[in-house]
Amino acid sequence: MSELPEVLFVCVHNAGRSQMAAALLHHHAEGRVVVRSAGSAPADSINPAVVAAMGELGLDLTKEFPKPLTTEAVQAADVVITMGCGDACPVFPGKRYLDWRLDDPAGRGLDAVRPIRDEIDRRVRTLLTELTAVSD
Repeated sequence: MSELPEVLFVCVHNAGRSQMAAALLHHHAEGRVVVRSAGSAPADSINPAVVAAMGELGLDLTKEFPKPLTTEAVQAADVVITMGCGDACPVFPGKRYLDWRLDDPAGRGLDAVRPIRDEIDRRVRTLLTELTAVSD
């Protein structure tokens, strides 16, 4: 498999969970995976506690912004990971879909966001191991 696997993270607002997951996978994959994130109803900006939590790991989300979910993004992805967006995500045959049930960091402070970030990091590392084992 010569082309890179593509992963799309989707949550409702694309302001918390999906942004953290995309940043963590991008960081850990070091160019071995194409990473995107989107929201079924994008917010105006990323959750400040999420920006702070990611900053603690040296990952800068200050230039990121919530993006709308598009059919094209789903079609381009090999793996689509949903995080509480319900039925808003279009389903296409041949795609791998995962639903990660995670607490929503919306309206929560930094202390509440850290464990969510750490759980996403654990899942992202497991996913990366699976993706790179398949593509090597």
